[in-house]
Amino acid sequence: MIAYYTPRADKTEAPKKRQALSHDLLHGMSPKEFDDEAKALADADAMTPAVRARIKAQLIERLKTPVDQPSWGPDWVRQGERAAAQARKGKGVVGKILAFSGKKKAEDEAPKGPLSEEEADDAAVISRNMEKSRQVSHYKPLYAVAVVVALAILLVAMFVDYHIIREVWTRAFSNEFMVVPASLKSSVVFKSLQVIFAVLIVHFMLKITGAYGRNTMIVAAFVMAVVMIGGLGYLVAYNNMAGGTSTTMEQRQAPAQSTNSIDALFVSNGGVQSATLTRPAPQVASAGATEGISLGLPKLSQSSLADADSWFWLAFASVIFFIVTTVAALYMQIVENNVRNFHISDDYKHRRKQFAQLHLLELADRKSA
Repeated sequence: MIAYYTPRADKTEAPKKRQALSHDLLHGMSPKEFDDEAKALADADAMTPAVRARIKAQLIERLKTPVDQPSWGPDWVRQGERAAAQARKGKGVVGKILAFSGKKKAEDEAPKGPLSEEEADDAAVISRNMEKSRQVSHYKPLYAVAVVVALAILLVAMFVDYHIIREVWTRAFSNEFMVVPASLKSSVVFKSLQVIFAVLIVHFMLKITGAYGRNTMIVAAFVMAVVMIGGLGYLVAYNNMAGGTSTTMEQRQAPAQSTNSIDALFVSNGGVQSATLTRPAPQVASAGATEGISLGLPKLSQSSLADADSWFWLAFASVIFFIVTTVAALYMQIVENNVRNFHISDDYKHRRKQFAQLHLLELADRKSA
């Protein structure tokens, strides 16, 4: 056999070290981090058995503590343990009664494992919590993106609400020429900032009422949004569509004796055709007269119509303000939930460090034994 050896170009260069264990086997810790934790074994050896037992009990209690459930994330958050790993199922009452007679014989024949029953249960709970925490930590970038997007939508909604309130106070403080006095301009800006308190109070109301209040608020905002969209569609159709409602209303308001372009065309020809066209004129007038029924109600004055127009405008602005404020409060709640989720995702970093410390204490106990 012939072996070829390639010498290094630089004798002073240190050889590259290979990683002995993979990243996953060390619970997400790099070999260097795990080596730093292993160096603490000397400190663990210097502890007394009582101190090691107390610290070990604290670490086990922390690792057995369930993972804080985020608002969204892995499948087990929404579906529960049905989407998680299958847990060991113990025997039922009937199974325990039937197996009671052969329990001692089975215990004598079964080989004893490295862990006791209590230690095995603790290890199962700790492993399950570690896996849940690891899954939540994978959603950390998505939680950060959700915070940024929800915060952007919240700021846009508050900007729209600010302009709505500013327009309301501008009309309220304006004179007959629709001009706000110079002394009240700062008051308009100051009063427009009440949108912040409106969003905050709706946000706190959603937190107090819980899921039922949140669903009720969403349904109410949805109904008002449908009404708003329908009203806007009707206004567009009324003002812009050719031959639409506005044209029909103009024709109905025209006097019955006025002739349209087609009648004028036939009248210009004269003769029998004009005579025949003028015959059904009384019938048309009678049809127009019987088209509606007069109830004898008093007609509205121009001032009443102007007041009604102002009230309709105020009601429409209030509906839009309520819809946008609800959206802003909901997204404020989303921002709050995702900030909490982002904080929960750091739990895995602390758990894996505590897991390594627990192993170091166990190794110190075995070494002292």
